[in-house]
Amino acid sequence: MNLYGIVSVSGKPGLWRAMAQNKTGFVLESLDGQKLKLVVNLSTAKLAALDEITVFGEDEDLKLTDILARMKTLENIPDAKKADGKTLREFFREVAPDHDEEKVYASDIKKIISWFEILKTRPEFEAEAETAEEPKTETPAE
Repeated sequence: MNLYGIVSVSGKPGLWRAMAQNKTGFVLESLDGQKLKLVVNLSTAKLAALDEITVFGEDEDLKLTDILARMKTLENIPDAKKADGKTLREFFREVAPDHDEEKVYASDIKKIISWFEILKTRPEFEAEAETAEEPKTETPAE
């Protein structure tokens, strides 16, 4: 899954794709059907790149990309708007069994499920993540 350039903006619902950068911030486009454009100022808005988000774990933090990949393999994903906290917690125990239950709240689980619902139909969700290629060094022939 290639989530590079997809961000969450504090105070704004949904997910956004970073389209361009200017001196003070970013130009974003919503990933919903409306394709709204938004200019965010980095001094007033907080952006979180999805490919860098982690969830509190018991031993070490869990990557959001790993959790979303596990969710992709499941069939019964609860409705984030209708499910109660107990149902969400049981589901999240299945998806991320090592998460810290004291630090990960039901609201966090709802947000992750809602992000999954937005992403699951997008082509980026099926694409392989881009990795930086290591430069090839030539060995001199003897």
